[in-house]
Amino acid sequence: MMQDELIIRPITAADSAAVISLANEVHGDNYLNEESLAALLSAGTVDDINLSFLAEKAGEILGVRLTVAPGQWPIDEACTPAAWQVAPEYICYFKCAAVAENARGLGVGKKLLSASIEAAKKLGCEAGLAHIWMQSPNNSAYGYFSACGGELITTHAKRWYQASIEDGYYCPVCDGICYCKAGEMILYFSSERL
Repeated sequence: MMQDELIIRPITAADSAAVISLANEVHGDNYLNEESLAALLSAGTVDDINLSFLAEKAGEILGVRLTVAPGQWPIDEACTPAAWQVAPEYICYFKCAAVAENARGLGVGKKLLSASIEAAKKLGCEAGLAHIWMQSPNNSAYGYFSACGGELITTHAKRWYQASIEDGYYCPVCDGICYCKAGEMILYFSSERL
């Protein structure tokens, strides 16, 4: 294996500091912390199947994908189960994707998503749900997830507002308190375009 080869591998607890750093750099301060990351990694691991992955090259983490197993994520007011063509027990949750600025446009996000989907299929998943950050720079999150086969169900106002006033999340777009919309999107694994 060449040292500069892109490696996609499951995230471990030893990766926590680097994963938190990259996610917060992309999504805003306090998007993740040690406690929230540990909870997500636990909720994304069933038996020996880990749904969360990172991409590294020459020892540098270039991207992360945090995915939660079915039954381990809340179906809250920002979810529209009646619009899903798959029962919730067959749907994983794509919580977070972050790609370092110097690695964007190189397919890192798609490779991470593909790894999470392959792992989720081992659990019997048929789809994955995400709340896409509609105010991401150039609306790149929506463009990326749509290109991978994600379908927009609806949008939800102020998805991360509570996190910004209660948990110290600092939205880089809103300069503090978050008023961003989330696009509730679903990706059916039978129609993925990775």
